Amino acid sequence: MTENDPDQVALFFASALARLVLVPLNRRLTPAELRAELEVVDPALVAAGAAHADDVATAVRSSTVAPGVCRLEDLRAASVTDSSAGGLGDLEALALEVRDEDPLLVVFTSGTTGRAKGAVLNHANCFWTNLSLDGAVPLTAEDVVLQVLPQHHVGGWNVQPLQAWWKGATVQLEPVFEPDRVLHLVERRRVTTMMGVPTMYLMLAEEPGFAGADLSSLRFVVVGGAAMPPELLEIWVRRGVDVFQGYGLTEASPNVLCLDARDAARYPGCVGRPYSYVDVELRDPEGLRIEGDGVGELWVSGPNVFAGYWGDPAASAEAISAGWLETGDLAERDAHGVFRICGRVKDVFVSGGENVYPAEVEAVLREHPRIGDAAVIGVADRRWGEVGWAFVEQRGGEALSEQEVIDYCRARLAGFKVPREVVVMERIPHLDTGKVDKRRLTVVASDRTAAGERAQPAPPRRRAR
Repeated sequence: MTENDPDQVALFFASALARLVLVPLNRRLTPAELRAELEVVDPALVAAGAAHADDVATAVRSSTVAPGVCRLEDLRAASVTDSSAGGLGDLEALALEVRDEDPLLVVFTSGTTGRAKGAVLNHANCFWTNLSLDGAVPLTAEDVVLQVLPQHHVGGWNVQPLQAWWKGATVQLEPVFEPDRVLHLVERRRVTTMMGVPTMYLMLAEEPGFAGADLSSLRFVVVGGAAMPPELLEIWVRRGVDVFQGYGLTEASPNVLCLDARDAARYPGCVGRPYSYVDVELRDPEGLRIEGDGVGELWVSGPNVFAGYWGDPAASAEAISAGWLETGDLAERDAHGVFRICGRVKDVFVSGGENVYPAEVEAVLREHPRIGDAAVIGVADRRWGEVGWAFVEQRGGEALSEQEVIDYCRARLAGFKVPREVVVMERIPHLDTGKVDKRRLTVVASDRTAAGERAQPAPPRRRAR
């Protein structure tokens, strides 16, 4: 559990050589959220960056598992036979032949239930997804990659970093995303490429120094998490930067679709065609294949598709059907074979590149002593792509304030999961089936936004360096 850190890179390759599995943990998790993930994987060792050692210790003390715990930097001088390594044992005993199907990474994601699930990516998954990426967006040993995507994301490894180390390129690891510093590094380090989500590119474009920044070294940038808004794309193109867009998901390691920079203007809002070695299909609600152009759930197959969820065969069987990964995303394919993501079968929204699962937030809200029922939806936001709106029913007592609800969530959830807006309602609307009528809630949010009742998003906090 750490920010982007060279020590974690070393630990990744050490794990790969020793047939161990690395589990990068989200540094933004609360101790309660961290405990849930530790109990899923039952690790032998938890290595924490200095800033996160207390949170890790708190999570372990309240957990049902008992891993060894150490500071990440202490591993530089430690042997795996040391007691600090939690009894991993002798390295020679672990140095067995590494196979393609051996697990390499467990990257946490969540289901519509909000339950933490660890996606198992094996050596073959990581090899093939980087091979396909390099075929579409190649790197050379002369490239300088700026990595701002956190290493707890699959993209923190498999969208440029591992590709770069494979090719002998340079990787500049940044512990946090700071727009002014990114622009400074592009010029000073002669950065040739980077990957980010649309929110990051918007924040860079809004930075006061953007217009005068020297971007001449940038060969191209890669966008993931959502399609680049046309007006934002145009800003970067006018600065002479090629923009490659794409679609992926953790369970596909993650690379699935890629839109070449030359096609960006021709296919606005689209995410491209399949990478090499990746097969995709559209399926109707009955699971039948849709031929030609049309709209359906996107299914993915290929050597990049994950091996399943750690310790959860039921969830694995639900996600993979006869070798096909059911993404839960609705996609539209046009007559040219170009895809656009147009909705979600699963109840999830993406805020600043982070998946937010309403069921998880709703469960936290219902634990509040004065909230009877709750519903959460994602609402379009210019800066973050989407933000959460919470609708709650008050249960007795004095009037429930929006700030009280937000503070309650902030103490129990990572910041990106905390609702941006809270609406207190007498009754949350339901359909005849008993399900929450989220379509009506979307209308309520739209009406309030149009009426100017919605608060403007706060500017991102700057960290002292």
